[in-house]
Amino acid sequence: MLTLLRTFAKALTGKVVPTWNFVAVHAYGTAEVIGDPVKLRTHLAALTGRHESDNPRTWKIDDAPVEFIDAMCRAIVGFEVRLDRIEGKWKMSQNRPLEDRAGVVDGLRARGRGDDLEMADLVEAALPS
Repeated sequence: MLTLLRTFAKALTGKVVPTWNFVAVHAYGTAEVIGDPVKLRTHLAALTGRHESDNPRTWKIDDAPVEFIDAMCRAIVGFEVRLDRIEGKWKMSQNRPLEDRAGVVDGLRARGRGDDLEMADLVEAALPS
């Protein structure tokens, strides 16, 4: 990403520095510990179900022995956050000329790593139609 951006901008103006794109979310609220073991187990079952759903051999909390899960639950501090405010920030090279932004997308795709490909998709999605 940076190589293509620097190459294009440097050739035109020489005015370029490394930059990084990012998405950040800050959540503010009051955290409460889940003290009820039944509620914690229900929460963990739902959380596991969500994150295991695309696995061909989906694991469910009931796949393990009850005593084992009970012991694991005693070692877990579950909590919920009642959100008061959410703030997000998005930097997808939107301050750069279209040519630079396209170079960022091409550079990230050329690197081919998972995070780079995801970021390339985000930068590309932020390009004007």
